[in-house]
Amino acid sequence: MSQPQPETCIPCTSDVVGPSVAPRALGAQRSTRRLTLSPKHGNGPREVDVHYLWCGAPDAPTVIVQGGISANRDVTAPTGTTAGWWQSLVAEDAAIDLVRFRVLAIDWLTPVELGTTTISSEDQADALAALLDALGIVKTHAFVGSSYGAMVGLAFAARHPQRTDRLVLLAGAHRAHPLSTAQRSVQRGIVRLGQSSGQLDEALALARQLAITTYRGSAEFGRRFAGEPEWRGERFHFPVEDYLEHQGRRFVERFDADRFLALSESIDLHDVKPEQVPLPTTLIGFPSDRLVPLADLCELQRRLRGPATLEVVESPYGHDAFLKEPEQLAPLLREALR
Repeated sequence: MSQPQPETCIPCTSDVVGPSVAPRALGAQRSTRRLTLSPKHGNGPREVDVHYLWCGAPDAPTVIVQGGISANRDVTAPTGTTAGWWQSLVAEDAAIDLVRFRVLAIDWLTPVELGTTTISSEDQADALAALLDALGIVKTHAFVGSSYGAMVGLAFAARHPQRTDRLVLLAGAHRAHPLSTAQRSVQRGIVRLGQSSGQLDEALALARQLAITTYRGSAEFGRRFAGEPEWRGERFHFPVEDYLEHQGRRFVERFDADRFLALSESIDLHDVKPEQVPLPTTLIGFPSDRLVPLADLCELQRRLRGPATLEVVESPYGHDAFLKEPEQLAPLLREALR
């Protein structure tokens, strides 16, 4: 395993990986539990419905798997008709093998469900801990989190260290980088402007387009969109514009503006002291990731109280590499979960 020294470190979820039709997840249970939570920014306990997927071999060790803010509980296919967002890595005989493990994933909670104006990564972590209680799971084998899911994983380990044996965190750190917060702040400003002007769909699509430019690496954009502009209608259109507009339309079709605002803000409010995390941890980062710089993962590795390794994966896909590099990630996940 590679463990870069601090001086070697350098200074960041749009496509689904896997087939469009996937085999049915082994022993899939897609359900909802009503749980009592005490939100960090709330006024006392509140009942909330937590929607979850629990699938894999019965009686096998449970592995929590959580993704970015646009991911849902369907990390793998629950019905056999549509692939899960991490289908190539969570399936029978895959890196997170549903024959060896039982995978648990939830839909992210929002402020509306909690009766608050803000939601924290700690709230998501507490929801997972409460769900483990409801399902009778004393301790999980691992918490595997990507992007926002990695942030929630750290919050989970800091608040409930006795509930899992290890962490596997991809493209997520103990706090948001200020430049990434600046970029997300502009996205949220665009959406709020759309809300006030009656152009919400257009604004949400534009915010998503801006977000896409931060998810991918410069090398990929240079390779895919280096062509000449085309005169269309009354102006020039650049090759990248059709791609961005398509991503914006897709996002509006499946995502709510208030949900986007809340979860985007939750990323930037996230702040976990690494010294509070005692668990063995595998960190996975990407040099082309401009949202979560390797320098932040190096700092996290140094400060974690438990033993930590940092795996560096070369990829042109930037922050989205956790979705786009299953061949490179599979052996790292197998080793981390062994």
